[in-house]
Amino acid sequence: MGWVAPIKDDETLERFKQALRKVDDKYYIMFQIGIGTGMALQEILKLKNKDVKGKSSISVSIGAREIMTTYEFSEEDQKIIDELVKGKDPDGYLILGHTNSTAPLSREQAYRVFKAVGQSVGISAIGAQTMRKTYAWRYYKSTGDITYLQHMFNHASPAITYRYIGEKPNIQVVLRKNTAEENERSRYLLYLNDTGRKRLTAAIDELSAIRNKFDDPTNNDSFYGCVDCFLEELDGLIENYKQSLPDNE
Repeated sequence: MGWVAPIKDDETLERFKQALRKVDDKYYIMFQIGIGTGMALQEILKLKNKDVKGKSSISVSIGAREIMTTYEFSEEDQKIIDELVKGKDPDGYLILGHTNSTAPLSREQAYRVFKAVGQSVGISAIGAQTMRKTYAWRYYKSTGDITYLQHMFNHASPAITYRYIGEKPNIQVVLRKNTAEENERSRYLLYLNDTGRKRLTAAIDELSAIRNKFDDPTNNDSFYGCVDCFLEELDGLIENYKQSLPDNE
């Protein structure tokens, strides 16, 4: 399926949502709930009519840590929901696969629609995770709180969450563990199968290879440009690492 990215541009996001409406309002509401709550697609497809009928918002528990999120429906959302649930069984699924079916929409069909609509508005990196990643990116941009998202999605580290939303990591956050449990887990993993020493050795070997090649007369300017950029990043990492050590707290 390829890499799936959040939709970061407001104009593109609006065009995508309106294109979903042209296919069917159920896809629009499904997407609105997804980017409003951070729910996984498979969880949205389990929603029943009674979960949203006559309500101005939806509150859900996300992930293993059961983090609560709430999405306030707009007036337009409520109008669409009213039409979707009108005259239907309260215990029936909100997002149906077919008009005459009682079964929920399949994950595969949702993906196909997202992909087709995405291509129609010029978005290629789109898929079933688009809603969640868009929610996460928008939340991070409005709060700067990567730890909340890390816990919501049960990621092992902030670095994973930064990659998930397609953002350059805040090195101070990535280097500093947040809890004693996370520090203990890191120690265990680094000693497991001597992983920590192996990773350090691999990094040292790579740096040595660059140093050994540094004076090679066959190097072109692009080599030195890459080395310069790499060292700029490395200098920042080293400085932040030093500042993040417990003795500097």
